[in-house]
Amino acid sequence: MSTEAPIARLRDVHKAFGPLQVLQGIDLDVRPGKNLVILGPSGSGKSVLLKHLIGLLRPDRGRVFFHDEEISAMREKDLTRVRRQMGFLFQNGALFDSMTVEENLCFPMAQHGEGTAAERKERAREVLVMVGLDGLQTRLPEELSGGQRKRVALARAIVLKPELILYDEPTTGLDPVRSDLINELILRLRERLGAAAVVVTHDLASARKVADRILMLHQGRFIADTTPDRMHEVDNEVFVRFVEGRASREELAEIETGHLRTPEEA
Repeated sequence: MSTEAPIARLRDVHKAFGPLQVLQGIDLDVRPGKNLVILGPSGSGKSVLLKHLIGLLRPDRGRVFFHDEEISAMREKDLTRVRRQMGFLFQNGALFDSMTVEENLCFPMAQHGEGTAAERKERAREVLVMVGLDGLQTRLPEELSGGQRKRVALARAIVLKPELILYDEPTTGLDPVRSDLINELILRLRERLGAAAVVVTHDLASARKVADRILMLHQGRFIADTTPDRMHEVDNEVFVRFVEGRASREELAEIETGHLRTPEEA
């Protein structure tokens, strides 16, 4: 493991929504220049964890740091400065429907007062080249395929040259070929930008391809910490069933009996 200081840290982070305990004492280090993948089934809290890293959510208990600054205690106006150093690829892309591709890419630069209008357009072209979509500047999101929209959203996530890129289910809704293209982009952007990345996903093919390190989140805690080439060595039943795509006896019982388990039973 790298000896460099973490670029981001979570310490004893707890988060609940009503009676639902989503994160229960999470500790996490994100290392510079490394791709960290967080696995877990839908609803396991992966996206909630990402939103703590960027300050969109605050922990009920615990602390979140970016470099040496505690972002979990920051005022919103100070968080804007920190977020300037992060890129976030939302699961649905979150492009502005009424803006062209170029306008979508120029928007965050204008919001942060970056460059002249001409310089912003040139930077937009640069990142479109990185994702293989130069020439689509005047298109609207509705005129793009699902894979193209995802790549434009990725271009927007890197337009401010972030130190940390957060990917929320980057291959969801894409076919295997388009998913592999996104995975290739994640790897290439690490090489080109040198940025750290946190990728939350339930896509095992993606995890194996892009990860330097893999963690699995289950019931609010990490239950596995491994690498792509050592996943077969993990001795945890939940992790093994996830990797094999195999339901538990209790989950099968739900469809046999028609009785949904309570959170306590799960």
